[in-house]
Amino acid sequence: MIYLYAKSIHIIFVVCWMAGLFYMPRLFIYHTEAKAKSPEVYRVLHQQFQIMERRLWWVITTPAMYLVFASALTMLWVNPALLSLGWMQLKLAFVAGLAIYHFMCQRMMFALAHEKLTWTSAQLRLWNEVSTIFLFAIVFIVVLKSAFQWMYGVGGLVGLAILLMIGIKTYKRYLARKAQDQN
Repeated sequence: MIYLYAKSIHIIFVVCWMAGLFYMPRLFIYHTEAKAKSPEVYRVLHQQFQIMERRLWWVITTPAMYLVFASALTMLWVNPALLSLGWMQLKLAFVAGLAIYHFMCQRMMFALAHEKLTWTSAQLRLWNEVSTIFLFAIVFIVVLKSAFQWMYGVGGLVGLAILLMIGIKTYKRYLARKAQDQN
């Protein structure tokens, strides 16, 4: 019974953690693009983005990550045999990658607050998709589990990454055309 409660909490807070990881780089993009505004407008926006980023990070995203880990450890404590399964080991490797992504976002948040982040909005748009790729990989691993099906999952993941890149490049061209039309 405790396993099912832990699993429910795990799923709920994975959703919360991912929501934060999806939105935070979006805020970074808007924050970075605010630099193109006048100095007065930028100062106001910089302050507002700092507030939004800190609240999202410290009230939702980071606590959700720790609750994901706590519930995962509870499930593994109740059923330690899961650790011997190949799919679980692979999943945990991707979760470790997602945790690294999380802390890299945190460093970016601090750099933006001190006006030291050098990434462009185009680079941040690509960065924004990394969490999506991790999510797809983790879900495919957990649902498919078998090696044969996993190969299809990897193919799908590569296809997703390609589609995301095409989508980002298309959107970038659209923005460039729109800016050109305004001039």
